Amino acid sequence: MASPRDGYTIGQLSRMSGLPVKTIRFYSDAGVLPERERTSAGYRVYGEDDLARLELVRALRDIGVDLATIRSLGERDLKQVLMLHLRTVETQLKNLQRTRAVLRATLDKGDPSEGDLRRLNTLGRLGAAERAALLDSFVAEVGGGNRAREQWLTGLREAMVPDLPAEPTSRQLDAWLELVELMADEDYRASLRRQSEEFWEKQEREGPTDLERWRDDNQVVADTVLAAIEDGVDPASPEAVPVLEKVITLLAGMHGTEDGPEHRRALARAYKEHDPRATRQWELAAIITGAPWPHPQTAAHDWIGKALRAHT
Repeated sequence: MASPRDGYTIGQLSRMSGLPVKTIRFYSDAGVLPERERTSAGYRVYGEDDLARLELVRALRDIGVDLATIRSLGERDLKQVLMLHLRTVETQLKNLQRTRAVLRATLDKGDPSEGDLRRLNTLGRLGAAERAALLDSFVAEVGGGNRAREQWLTGLREAMVPDLPAEPTSRQLDAWLELVELMADEDYRASLRRQSEEFWEKQEREGPTDLERWRDDNQVVADTVLAAIEDGVDPASPEAVPVLEKVITLLAGMHGTEDGPEHRRALARAYKEHDPRATRQWELAAIITGAPWPHPQTAAHDWIGKALRAHT
């Protein structure tokens, strides 16, 4: 028998590792086993490192690690490979749990419908990579090349299409499918791009707004209106006027403009032209995550829109 110093033939390596010659040759050709010296007759010569590598390869293949990942072991340590495989397995489990939930919901209802098949088809097509691509294209198209707006949208990206829970309900599945279709809708994207276009162009010209301050100011607006809602102030009532006046002044400051007829007309027009699909988008996200709806910010801006229509 050859010694480690002399090297092993492929047949010897096969007997020692328990793997067929054909499999070892395949691993060698695929680059899983590094290229070794050859004899003058052209036969590969293997060493102890190859025997240890084969044992590792067999263990990794038994738990489902693909050859491309195993091949990269030269660039990554074993812990990185196992962590990468764990993430892959967890993603596969999540997808299987989701599919199981759809199948159960379908069978509970009786005969499958075209809508049920659509659910399965969409869920099968939209994995993590496809979801990321959907969000990439959404941010790019709605941003329209405006860096300030793209930055704002990027900050909202993970909340826009949340992951489904491991055991989604039929309502959550339907909401997720509707949300995916809405986010891909070209007309909806164009509508969002048109909204507040003047504001975002100003941000691009004059430099981006301090986003932290913007959020703080927006919270002050929301808190002002939410206090009125809690007090039972109807947006169409005379009692709403002083609240609305305060809000209009605050919004003028946020937009860097003077309060006056032009600002008020622009504000009323913006709320009037607000695309209801934008509200629906966040409602669907809330259904998926199980968050309360309406969101306080949504309730506040709905009140402002009604008050503007009633008093301007």
